[in-house]
Amino acid sequence: MSVPSPVILWGPLVPVLIVVGAAMVGILVEAFIRQSAMRRLVQTVLALAATGAAMIVAFLQWAVLKGDGARIAGNYLVSDRQSLAWQAILALFALMGMLLFSSRTQGEDAFTPLASVAPGSTEEALAAKRGFAQTEIFPLGLFAAAGMMLFTMVSDTIVLFVVLEILSLPLYLLVGLARRRRLMSQEAALKYFLMGAFASAIYLFGASLVFGYSAATSYAGIAASIAAGLDRQPMLLAGVALMLVGLLFKLGAVPFHAWTPDVYQGAPTPVTAFMAAATKAAAAAALARLLYLALFGLAWEIAPVLWTVAIATMLLGTVVAIVQTDVKRMLAYSSIAHAGFLLVALTSFRGDALAAVPFYMLAYGLATLGAFAVVSQVRERTPDGALGAEATRLGQWAGLGRRAPWLAAAMALFLLSFAGIPLTAGFIGKFVAFRAAIDAGAWPLVLVAVLASAAAAFFYVRLIVLMFLTPAPPEFDESVEVTNATGPWLVMLVAAAGTILLGVLPSPVLELAHQAAILVP
Repeated sequence: MSVPSPVILWGPLVPVLIVVGAAMVGILVEAFIRQSAMRRLVQTVLALAATGAAMIVAFLQWAVLKGDGARIAGNYLVSDRQSLAWQAILALFALMGMLLFSSRTQGEDAFTPLASVAPGSTEEALAAKRGFAQTEIFPLGLFAAAGMMLFTMVSDTIVLFVVLEILSLPLYLLVGLARRRRLMSQEAALKYFLMGAFASAIYLFGASLVFGYSAATSYAGIAASIAAGLDRQPMLLAGVALMLVGLLFKLGAVPFHAWTPDVYQGAPTPVTAFMAAATKAAAAAALARLLYLALFGLAWEIAPVLWTVAIATMLLGTVVAIVQTDVKRMLAYSSIAHAGFLLVALTSFRGDALAAVPFYMLAYGLATLGAFAVVSQVRERTPDGALGAEATRLGQWAGLGRRAPWLAAAMALFLLSFAGIPLTAGFIGKFVAFRAAIDAGAWPLVLVAVLASAAAAFFYVRLIVLMFLTPAPPEFDESVEVTNATGPWLVMLVAAAGTILLGVLPSPVLELAHQAAILVP
């Protein structure tokens, strides 16, 4: 039997191709530019230019798109306003992530100078002394970003698995490259890799069961088989459950969340910021397309599962975050709770959710990138007076409002947005997400979400009180240092401006989000 090759329309793939092309050029840069400083400069400029160009091209393609969109590679990939909106958001997150990657404080970045040797070894110390830089982080980040952008266009279960690995493999490496706390970083990378591999295998097993039921891998073919009401319903339901496990793992939803706190804490802070914003956005986009195109006919069967996962995710993320004493772990459990809030919208199986989810992730991603940019600026002092790792213990943030008022004000803004306080982007994001669920009659789920949001405000406000109303112990003046690197400050400014604008004037972006609430089957 001959399988015809799909006709590929390369034009709609230009944003992804720009990022992939830049990543491939970055590999050549690693091979041919020997001077570390020059190589780092070229990689930084290349990464920022590629992600910025990809974002601009996605906007231009939105402007000239005719109709709802089109298939660009048979039943495998589609280009519509939903995918273009996600590509623009992910390109923005990648651009801000690359700014954090490029940040240096007193000649050091957040990444180990030599990843191929044992942590704390003589070789690593010598590499740091000679000024080595791990510039492979830029092409790795670009490959991950390209995979995330492609993730939003997939309409085939097997291609979804392939793209899932494309975006995951670079992240497994990046998580283990922290300059400080190297053993914790490598442990986080190993946990992420092992659990991610299991999640991918579970997803693939589920996809094979769904194929056994429908004899199709395309979303359209699966939806047609479900509509036809074929026999072997248990095979279909088992396959769908296993597929959801793979995507809920990337989203960080309970009970597939166990990797999140350790990975967020152990990874280099720029990588944590990039993952927390972009990976969650890509997972949300892929999950929405799978649910609303392939599995819409099973909405009655899937909704109770999503309700259960959403409630467990919101409650666990909120309750456990309250008892955290580490800022990065607190933000990790906060991200788990926000995954639950996101699932509240998706449980509605209504078109409004397709508008609410991108807006919610844009608001959440901006605040997340900004918050981790602030975290990267609050550093410990080592006994010899040099800058050490980030000061992530809550007690070390006492009095930050006096020592660095603008930095503390930015962090307070992002925390208020997480809490969903009015006049911030987070409030509008939660409003549209919860409204989509209420319109579908899921008011009990929204009630739980509102109560969880109210409880979550405690640990956000606790940190604000610590920064502005709690005096710092005298010993912290010498043990904690606030830096002013350019990259994090640019990220904070963009994130703060976006958080305020989306909270005060959300109408233009909400209108674009409603225009994006159409999927091409």
